[in-house]
Amino acid sequence: MLGSGEVIGELRTSWDELLDHGDEPFELYFPSMCGLHPSLTLKVGVVHARDDQDGALFDSPVYCEIARDTDAGHTRFAEYTTSKTASHLDDAVKHFQLVLDQCPVGHPDRAAALTNLACARLEGYIQKDIHEVDTTTSLFREALALRPQPHPDHALSLYNLIQALNWHYRKEPAAVYIHESAQLCCKLLRLCPEGTYLRSIGLDSAVDYVIGKCIYLPIDTSDEGIQLRRNVLELCPVGQQRRPKVLDNLSWALRSRFTQRGNIDDLDESIQFRREAVSLCHEGHSGRDVYLNNLAISLELRFNHQGKLYDLDEAISLHEEALRLRPVGHKLRHISLGNLGGVLVTCFGRRGNIDDITRAINLYRNVLTLHSPGNPHRGTVLNNLALALKTKYDKLRIGEDLNEAIDLSRESLQLTPLDDPERHVNLFNLSSALCSRFMHTQRNEDIEVAINLCQESLAALPLLHPDRSVIYMRLQETYLSRYRILHDPADLFLAVENFRLASRHPTQGFPWRISEAIDWARQAELYQHESALEAYQMCFELFDSHVMTRSSIISRREAASAFRGAKSLPVDAASCAIRSGNLRQAVELVEQGRGQQWSLASRLRTPLEDLKSMSPQLAQRLSELGKHLSDTQSSAVSSDRAVADRAATEYRKVARQWETAVAEVRNLQGFLQFLRPPSFADLQAAARHGPVIILIASQYLCSAIIVPRSGEPHQVPFPRITLPDLENLKDAFSAAILHAARMRLEEPRKTLRVLLQIVWDEIMLPIVNVLQHTLQLRCQSRIWLCPTATFTFIPLHAANPFRMKADCSGPEACLEDIYICSYTPTLSALIRSRQMMKTRVAPSFAAIGQSQPGAGQGTLLPAVDSELELVHALVPSNVEFTVISGDKATQAAALNALQQNTWVHLACHGKQDREQPYNSRFAMRDKPLTLLDIMDNNSPHAEFAFLSACHTAVGDEETPDEAIHLAAGLQFSGFKSVIGTLWAVNDALAKHVVEAFYEKMFGNLKDGGVMDCTKAAWALNHAAASLKQKNVPLEQRIVFIHIGV
Repeated sequence: MLGSGEVIGELRTSWDELLDHGDEPFELYFPSMCGLHPSLTLKVGVVHARDDQDGALFDSPVYCEIARDTDAGHTRFAEYTTSKTASHLDDAVKHFQLVLDQCPVGHPDRAAALTNLACARLEGYIQKDIHEVDTTTSLFREALALRPQPHPDHALSLYNLIQALNWHYRKEPAAVYIHESAQLCCKLLRLCPEGTYLRSIGLDSAVDYVIGKCIYLPIDTSDEGIQLRRNVLELCPVGQQRRPKVLDNLSWALRSRFTQRGNIDDLDESIQFRREAVSLCHEGHSGRDVYLNNLAISLELRFNHQGKLYDLDEAISLHEEALRLRPVGHKLRHISLGNLGGVLVTCFGRRGNIDDITRAINLYRNVLTLHSPGNPHRGTVLNNLALALKTKYDKLRIGEDLNEAIDLSRESLQLTPLDDPERHVNLFNLSSALCSRFMHTQRNEDIEVAINLCQESLAALPLLHPDRSVIYMRLQETYLSRYRILHDPADLFLAVENFRLASRHPTQGFPWRISEAIDWARQAELYQHESALEAYQMCFELFDSHVMTRSSIISRREAASAFRGAKSLPVDAASCAIRSGNLRQAVELVEQGRGQQWSLASRLRTPLEDLKSMSPQLAQRLSELGKHLSDTQSSAVSSDRAVADRAATEYRKVARQWETAVAEVRNLQGFLQFLRPPSFADLQAAARHGPVIILIASQYLCSAIIVPRSGEPHQVPFPRITLPDLENLKDAFSAAILHAARMRLEEPRKTLRVLLQIVWDEIMLPIVNVLQHTLQLRCQSRIWLCPTATFTFIPLHAANPFRMKADCSGPEACLEDIYICSYTPTLSALIRSRQMMKTRVAPSFAAIGQSQPGAGQGTLLPAVDSELELVHALVPSNVEFTVISGDKATQAAALNALQQNTWVHLACHGKQDREQPYNSRFAMRDKPLTLLDIMDNNSPHAEFAFLSACHTAVGDEETPDEAIHLAAGLQFSGFKSVIGTLWAVNDALAKHVVEAFYEKMFGNLKDGGVMDCTKAAWALNHAAASLKQKNVPLEQRIVFIHIGV
């Protein structure tokens, strides 16, 4: 054989001794080397003479010559390694070159010949002549190419090439060599576990060399640079001393790439790596302060991009811990002082706590004392202090703060070199301060300089730099400020254009862009600019994208409620469209802006029947991705921030796959509008069985839009009602209901009657007039109320004139005398419920009651069991009926009953959580049945639910247009028709409503009729009317409402 490794021993034996072993294999053992005991397994047999080509090769004179030259090369090379005589090395190289010349491409021993020659060159020549290393490296490369996995010498060839690359880097430190060496080390370590030969002869030291050199390479945000950092991390398993530093290096690279490209996954991954680095550096570790500081920086950056308050709070905590580890005199104390100051400025901007900004300014002044004139970092400190003072001025309007901020910004700018990559920050910060002073002094020079500074900073940044959006914001501020003073329409045009650019900038985070779009809409309304509708549409598009990035239902609500002024956007947008004379667009906008939580969740359960007929594979993929997204949500609510971060990253990965699949669907013929916001033509389907009345409560206009079965929508103005009037009415109703609960049954509810009269006269009567006279809607027809904002807290269905007719022949008709009223949270929800009615199964009824809920869930409800018995008696006997009560009425049992039955009656305590509506709940024996539980419970065949519990159909104050309550949750989970409550239900009186309702609902089924959930609104209407004769007080007669079909 052609040698290709170290000489480990000589074998001297005769043919007879070999043949004595027969056909059995045997071992030959050699002296110990490097702690290993080499051996060779042989099997000897008699081979007959052959005339094939391979046999000829081994018998040929050429092969004998190759063997002799190889042996001679090894001999001379061995002599060189002990004597270091150059002539011995020259002879070895000559012999090995002769061998290579006799092993052309395709020769079975070419790889060994290449290796022998390269090893000799590596040992001798390249240490003296840098030019030799290229030749040597190319020889090793070719040998490796000829020994792919699973060649027995593949690992050795990898090791040889690594050694050559490391030598090359020592002599010529170009990053390309160490990059490749790191990549090869990763491959080789996977093939060489601890204890293998290559690990013992120097592989570990080669790997250590690569790690050490890569650690100090400059940050490279290219894909190749990031991959290098990943390779180096692979070389540092848990327990390796340098792993924290390697983790931090990779984190910096990912964070830097995020600032350039805006991909949130890079920032999330950076945070994950930094969390690990901190976890590896326990108390007392010399580098813990550095890793704490760096993790805090990344968390603050993510807060600026996504607006998650827990990131901000954690960043403050980490900076404070790092500062404690850097006492007075520590060389890095100034960094922690400044970083903590910066995050406190951010916190003040969000929460407005004066203590935060005061502390931040004091910290920055402290840092400034540590950077005397001449310090290269003084300019940065000056700029940071100026920004803190300007932020304080924006809130408190203290002129001295603004003037000092301008002076400090100018000094900072003078100290900042023209080629400084962060110079643009100084420019737009000074611009903002000058703009603020212009509004105070109206000095034209200030605003001209402010505009020029912004334009200069824009010119310094690439098109996709995230900070461009900040500069666009500063520019719109300057142009808008000048417009307010000089009233030049050109300035308003330029302000709107920069609003547009800022809100559309692709690499800036959604929270920033949403805030800009909201401000755009507000300013366009204020100055009556035609771009207002465009701004509202931008808000909804960005909101939709933003909440889609949130990996849990709760975090989506937090995202939706985090922006000042956001909760009124849907009604304000609709109001804007109404004032523009476009009622169709008003309906589209109010639908797009309302119910985003339900809309996003329902996308993941989109019926795919039409798509299945066009593309079954794509429909299946979309269905699986939707389920994966829903499943991923649950793991993203962990209290462990590292676990939650990883889950959020996984969620976004699946979300991108979902978006890709949706894009593929939209490319199919006839599916262009798949999962897009519905058009008016689509939404009008909600009025197929009766008009839908959308009640809009906006600061600009309060009115209603009636969506008829066909034709154009109709506006109904409320000329005497403003938003403050509605807020007062809402508060008055709340107080009246609380007061009525403390009154005796026979006492008249005078205040409540007065309030319901106002609702009739000012709101519902104008609507009824249009329904009766314009749309010619017959008496006792069905109508659906779709209230928005403050209207959601007012019992519109109970509107009543409480007056006698002019001829004294009887009382005037109230709303429920004229029409059968139902509610719907959105038009889309009503349409979805009707679509799901296409498939029906045999009815089954479950009555769930809990009179003695678990600890802390509520008091005893003595009438529950009798209510369940009453329901059982009224349900047709041929319907499968299940009662779940007492100890059996647990959370799991109730959830199972909701999934397994088509009709459900729930009698128990209900609690609407106003702070976190997804925690709204029904009280069970062991633990509550929450709204989140219900939403996760997909019940496509469910039809009807009666919720005989308190507060099941009223939402929360923060996001009233989302209608996040228990009744809506049941509708979302699959129940097409739901009866819920607006306030507390009297346990003893509820049975009267229940009895009257089910008597009407099932009264005509004795002759074999079919249970029909679409009759629920009619049955509730008649039940409420019949209760007037049973001494049931007014607030208990009107507490129940119907939602759905």
